[in-house]
Amino acid sequence: MAGKTSTKTIAQNKKAFHDYFVEESMEAGIELCGTEVKSLRQGRVNLKDSWCSIVEGELFLNGVHISPYEQGNIFNRDPMRVRRLLMHKREIMRLLGYVKQEGYSLIPLSLYFKGSIVKVQLGICKGKKLYDKRADLAEKAAKRDIQRAMKEKNRF
Repeated sequence: MAGKTSTKTIAQNKKAFHDYFVEESMEAGIELCGTEVKSLRQGRVNLKDSWCSIVEGELFLNGVHISPYEQGNIFNRDPMRVRRLLMHKREIMRLLGYVKQEGYSLIPLSLYFKGSIVKVQLGICKGKKLYDKRADLAEKAAKRDIQRAMKEKNRF
């Protein structure tokens, strides 16, 4: 079974794709305690309004809400605590170079299990203006209308 790792998506940050242009994405590990992993297995996580910061050469995940595990009692941690992300130092320094540029941010795009390990997909993102968001919504609506018309045409 070596080499075969299944991925199971826990949560996706759909708001990130609406608010940002994703320039590049990469994978990072996340440092969690046991009850947080159990809560993630139940899918009790919210990535909305989350971001990453680099402090003293370490990468941190901020604003992620992992609900407390119901049977965890005294072992539960603060649901909004700052969690450390695990990446190689060289990769973190490359990300720092992007973040220092004006308009770029590190945003978690999704959280998933890779085998039994929890991973985070990070995106190097540039913020969208309001007119960009409107154009994207119009483009989605046009694609949806085209698909609907094609389906209607093929039905007869």
